[in-house]
Amino acid sequence: MKMTADSSGRKAWAPYLQVAPLTLVLLLFFAIPVALVVVVSFFRYQMLVGLVPDFTFKNYVDILTNPTNWSLYLSTFKFTIIVLAITFVLGFWISYFLVFHVRNLMTAIALFLICTVPFWTSNIIRMISWRPVLGREGLINQALQGMGVTAQPLDWLLYSDFSVIVAYVHLYTLFMIVPIFNSMARIDKSLLEAAVDGGASRWGVVWNVVLPLSKTGIALGSLFVVTLVMGDFSVVTVMSGGLSGSVTSGMFNDLQFLNYPRAAANAVILLIVVLLIAVAIFRLVDVRKELVR
Repeated sequence: MKMTADSSGRKAWAPYLQVAPLTLVLLLFFAIPVALVVVVSFFRYQMLVGLVPDFTFKNYVDILTNPTNWSLYLSTFKFTIIVLAITFVLGFWISYFLVFHVRNLMTAIALFLICTVPFWTSNIIRMISWRPVLGREGLINQALQGMGVTAQPLDWLLYSDFSVIVAYVHLYTLFMIVPIFNSMARIDKSLLEAAVDGGASRWGVVWNVVLPLSKTGIALGSLFVVTLVMGDFSVVTVMSGGLSGSVTSGMFNDLQFLNYPRAAANAVILLIVVLLIAVAIFRLVDVRKELVR
């Protein structure tokens, strides 16, 4: 009976021991840092002194009442919505082509791996590689002038919102392709054949069969793209030449002036906004239910 009790006790503790390492990692590298940011966001900043541990809402009031901060948030939402729309269109149709039009599995895998080639280099290198393409003396301007389409170089191709969006799409489209590809690969091909036999057109099959069954991948891909774009500042800084701004670039400026409480408050607000977007996405699509399907 004693051995039975000991074995049952070990079995009862086994699940907790299995999740203990992950819990420890999340606690040390996520929960505690976020908690510190929240605490610092209520501190006061004093010139030539730095952090002053006085509880105050001044940082949040300044951020929410400053028109400049509202413009930065609007700019961030603008970039997020445009990039999300473009990456969704690209990710959906590239995944659709790989899953339903490439008959050979090895060919589909090879083409899918080609999509990952840009990730073999750093983000900075991939961003800078657009400068010789979009610059005044770049390939696009030279081609347009050579064909007589334009008489002068187009200045808005580089150091503009356009170049920022191009860089974002280049960097983050794969984060939309991978989950959508995974969802589409699980669709039974006989469903498409049944829809065609029932008289559905190609667009009808896509709209009524493929799109609804890919909503899990679309939701996850959208979440990836939203969080990556809203949490990035390097692309806006490098590709806009400082002419465009975002919430994170505003936080970076606060950090340069050692105004950590204001930057922390901005980070908390941005985190809340991203969490609300994530909750909205998961309310539209029950990801857990779809994944176990």
